[in-house]
Amino acid sequence: MKVGIDTFGLDHGQSGLGSYLYYLMSNLPYEEDMTYELFGEESDRYTYKAKFDTQYAPVEISEKLNVQRSWHIFKLNKFSRQRKYDVVLYSAATRMIPSKFSVKGIAIVNDVLSFLLAGTHHKYLKTIGLHGLKKADAIIVPSEYVKNDLISFGLAKDKIKVIPNGIDHSIFYPQNLSEGEYVDIKPFAIKRPYLIYPSKISHEAKKHIQLIKAFNVFKEKTKLPHRLVLAGSQDDYADEVQKYVLDSPYASDIFMTGFFPHKELGLLYSNADACIFPSSQEGVGLSILETMACGIPVACADSAALPEVSGGNAVLFNPDDINQMAQSIEKVVCDKELREHLVTGALEWTKKFTWANTASKLVEVIKSL
Repeated sequence: MKVGIDTFGLDHGQSGLGSYLYYLMSNLPYEEDMTYELFGEESDRYTYKAKFDTQYAPVEISEKLNVQRSWHIFKLNKFSRQRKYDVVLYSAATRMIPSKFSVKGIAIVNDVLSFLLAGTHHKYLKTIGLHGLKKADAIIVPSEYVKNDLISFGLAKDKIKVIPNGIDHSIFYPQNLSEGEYVDIKPFAIKRPYLIYPSKISHEAKKHIQLIKAFNVFKEKTKLPHRLVLAGSQDDYADEVQKYVLDSPYASDIFMTGFFPHKELGLLYSNADACIFPSSQEGVGLSILETMACGIPVACADSAALPEVSGGNAVLFNPDDINQMAQSIEKVVCDKELREHLVTGALEWTKKFTWANTASKLVEVIKSL
């Protein structure tokens, strides 16, 4: 069986979708009767590598999103037949996918479709994208929440397979706490103690502003020295968040890192007092699992896939209730018995999330077609 793997739409590995394919390829099991060929821009030839030899078919095409989407609609099926693929894996299925398939197709969906379609710039997804998802032979999702969301849009239940994402346990594990007042993670030196919110500052559903307000309440009530570290890449929305940081009476205790090196996140998490994750539109919530695996307690929103993903090992709160969020922060910081209970349960819970399991289960789906 020859499997084609679409690398378009993954931001050259610098996004969550890109990380998914990177880890998937790194953990694919070798089987004699299966070959893999990735295709996409020439610049991604060496971005996603398996432990065994795979092929790469470069596609000479513009980097413009609309051009690449048109290629998927009008030329990809012919390309797939020419390359003699038996199955094609669409790694960024909500960003680009054919509207029909002449070769069996598997769509990877890590997003919550209802949240995407509620946006104002998703004309493609509402038309071509949704139609293509309905025509796919199988759809891989990371949680029951995402599965149920897709079913609500008329996608066939029996086509949707829940395969949880994995954790890189070589990065995310309890590490020795740094000595001294500062955690030195070049190019950053972060003063302890601190709380961490690891998420891209990209839109209001991430609830950064609500977290800043809750942090203000927490600081005012407890008088504790904790800082708030907002670790994640930024887009234009970050300007609005920055205004709330500057207006906070505790502005000097709030640190926006921008993009943080992935390989250093385990050290950043392990040295935090807790992770506070208020985002209300997560289909995966992988950062929660990663912080749990580092042995720090988590408080997160009672929204979307987060209650499912956290597995009863986090304090849950309404992300729009500032006082409730502040109370949850205080609990995971100050209640020693609760902290120990959350950490013990979380370390055990996260053991089952491995990329090797994700890859092997996905291969089973490929074979089933």
